Amino acid sequence: MTTHIARTKIFAMEKRLRFPKSRRLIRDSEFRRVRMKGKTVRGDTLTIGFLKNAEPNATARASFITSKRVGSAVVRNRTRRRLREIFRKHQHEIHGGIWIVTIASARAARGTFRALEDEWLRLGRHASIFAI
Repeated sequence: MTTHIARTKIFAMEKRLRFPKSRRLIRDSEFRRVRMKGKTVRGDTLTIGFLKNAEPNATARASFITSKRVGSAVVRNRTRRRLREIFRKHQHEIHGGIWIVTIASARAARGTFRALEDEWLRLGRHASIFAI
């Protein structure tokens, strides 16, 4: 049986790994800024655009794009959910102040979660977005 203190610790740990709206790139101007001033790394199933901002103490922010070529709305949403979960799990390993836009190809939807995560981490290491 878990005690109140143990449940509180678990809740606190889960809360720190959330992906709130404040960590998402939403505005069109933010996407344009990453595209124009940032750099791009391409893989087999993903393309990551990233921009290192001048504010190293700011939190990393991300967004995920799946075009209609990826598949039906169900498939596109599943792919975005997987990418959000990957970012959520690894957000504390990323340098502060980095803006990341991940674009999924049609092949990304056909792959497993593990394969998608491996490619995202490989591209992230290649882009040097990880602090660790």
